[in-house]
Amino acid sequence: MIIVPVQLADRSYDVVVGDGAIEELASLMPASARRAAIVTQASIPVSVDTGCEQRVFTIGEGEAAKSLSTIENLCRQFAEWGMNRNDVVVGLGGGLVTDVAGFVAAVYHRGIPVVHVSTTLLGQVDAAIGGKTGVNLPEGKNLVGAFWQPSGVVCDTATLATLPEREFRSGLGEIAKYHFLGGGRLDAEALPERVAACVRIKAAVVAEDEREGGRRAILNYGHTLAHALEIEGNFDLRHGEAVAVGVIYAGEVAHRLGRIDSAALAEHRRVVAEYGLVDRLPANSDLDAVLALFSRDKKALDGVTMVLDGPAGVETVIGPDPEVLRSALAALV
Repeated sequence: MIIVPVQLADRSYDVVVGDGAIEELASLMPASARRAAIVTQASIPVSVDTGCEQRVFTIGEGEAAKSLSTIENLCRQFAEWGMNRNDVVVGLGGGLVTDVAGFVAAVYHRGIPVVHVSTTLLGQVDAAIGGKTGVNLPEGKNLVGAFWQPSGVVCDTATLATLPEREFRSGLGEIAKYHFLGGGRLDAEALPERVAACVRIKAAVVAEDEREGGRRAILNYGHTLAHALEIEGNFDLRHGEAVAVGVIYAGEVAHRLGRIDSAALAEHRRVVAEYGLVDRLPANSDLDAVLALFSRDKKALDGVTMVLDGPAGVETVIGPDPEVLRSALAALV
């Protein structure tokens, strides 16, 4: 097993990575836990043993389930079961599940512990790590949420064999961004080591900026366009698929702004192609609608804000030239 600590200002927790890591779940449970509420979906073909009394709470499938009504339903079910602050929520599933499980843990009784068992590649390298939780509104993705760090995270790479091919590729789209956050040639690593490398990068950034007051925004590399495409296309694209297009778009914008050279732009395209991901906008995308959605992004504090590569590495850039944004978008049609 590979153990990656996430070092926070006041405490730390472990992320356990590797084939068979799920067997370590009981050791990550808070000592006070007498009950564990396992939040999952019917489609998740994985079961867990928490070492204490447990009950499964199933939420719906798809982005429609990532809603405030789901949070209310879970809270009411927890109350009916008699859960209290000594108990624990276990998020068992992909990024949608861990986002929901983390948020309900943050708000039920004003906060109870949560442990994540991530069963998707996208979740293992991103969503389950770092304590960002939330649900969607019709007006935008992840607009309601909280920072609520888990007590531990399990990334059992053996569970990835259960994923449909498209879901696995979606996770590769999230890994693609880490190539430009210090990961280098991640595609040369075996899968457990690749996952662990991504976790280390994210853990280091989270340790420096737990609540996204500054540097943590770089973890949204490729996400300005990705979130817009998800909303504009009614979530026809998987998140990682959208991120892959967003990574190339970020490269195109940075190149047009003179922040990176043509070789660096080519590396963006190479990584996405290496992972077999789409590098174009979906057919019939409405460019005006996509551009308008940029201002709804959570990073947008004073006009459009993007995370872009440059001479000093990846950083946030406020107010890039609108004409550059449009021309770079048109290049992906």
